Amino acid sequence: MSAWMEKLKSLSDAHERLLNRSNPAVEPGNGIYFRHEHPVVTNEHTPIYWRYDLNPETNPFLMERIGVNAAFNPGAIYLNGKYYLMVRTEGVDRKSFFAVAESDSPTEGFRFWDYPVLLPETEDPDINVYDMRLVQHEDGYIYGLFCTERKDPDAPKGDTSSATAQGGIARTKDLKTWERLPDLKTPSPQQRNVVLHPEFVDGKYAFYTRPQDGFIDTGAGGGIGWGLSDSMNPAVIDKEIIVDEKKYHTIKEVKNGQGPAPIKTSKGWLHIAHGVRNTAAGLRYVVYAFMTELNEPNRVTHAPGGHLIAPEGIERVGDVSNVIFSNGVIAKDSGEVYIYYASSDTRVHVASTTVDKLVDYVLNTPADPLRSRACVEQRSELISRNLELMARPAYAFLKRG
Repeated sequence: MSAWMEKLKSLSDAHERLLNRSNPAVEPGNGIYFRHEHPVVTNEHTPIYWRYDLNPETNPFLMERIGVNAAFNPGAIYLNGKYYLMVRTEGVDRKSFFAVAESDSPTEGFRFWDYPVLLPETEDPDINVYDMRLVQHEDGYIYGLFCTERKDPDAPKGDTSSATAQGGIARTKDLKTWERLPDLKTPSPQQRNVVLHPEFVDGKYAFYTRPQDGFIDTGAGGGIGWGLSDSMNPAVIDKEIIVDEKKYHTIKEVKNGQGPAPIKTSKGWLHIAHGVRNTAAGLRYVVYAFMTELNEPNRVTHAPGGHLIAPEGIERVGDVSNVIFSNGVIAKDSGEVYIYYASSDTRVHVASTTVDKLVDYVLNTPADPLRSRACVEQRSELISRNLELMARPAYAFLKRG
């Protein structure tokens, strides 16, 4: 075997070790969910034949020809006994595209299909597409809702960074053949994080939106929106209302948006969302949860204070540091739940839990009292109850102070 082939074999062997690596839960967890030891998808999980020219005559030094910078923010779905992630894959050229990674396991062994998704374009082609939510709707289609980005046509001459964002829509029945539909139309100038509710509401398609005035700034957008459309082709919302508003000095003081489609439970619709606040080190993204009424999915019934998942350790480091973002959740009939979240716009992780645990967390975790003294009073009540319990002989092993 030539030295060139030996080098290629070494690359292939390392790639297989990565793809076959076990990914155990990290004990003891926090009672709500378990993180897992390793990311489930990274840029290095992408096939070697996506990145390298495998012909020694045209690539004598075995260089990466078309690099992959990051793999993150996946939509997720469970179909026919397999787990699928619709991964936002970003080349070193900064362009994002969608690619399907498949596994028999929810926490490890994800392999990309041979080719990325060749997404159909509209008459006004997307410059960049990203963060697809996969929603299995009761109308029989799987919808992919994503952000479509184009250069702002009203940008001043010489401004090469201003952009517009809208809600792109495509649909499929097998994740392979896609039909592109017109972008969502709403009263808002721009849209991000658009999510389709999985069931009809009053005979109409229901959307969670994130209205915003500009590409980055939400402006008067105010939080997670809600609107109804008679059709998906085209999808048009005439009126948006705010379901979950952003609030001063909370985890969602700058902006917030729906993550994946909500999970239907006996107690209501369970939502995973992201909240953003400002810090001296820049914006900090976390994931939080809330519940809405079963028959009124736009009415919040329970909202635990604080975050559900925040970046820890290596999760804080990456292309855009200090960011946790989720737009993919799989909830199985067995009650198992897998929350796929990206860290720092770089890699994909998974948190494993159950519907029962998440429902208990949302229903019984107190809301944010919104003031420091009120927060102390809230915590002191918990401390007082616990100190009474700790005085009992069964709790003697617990230490105070």
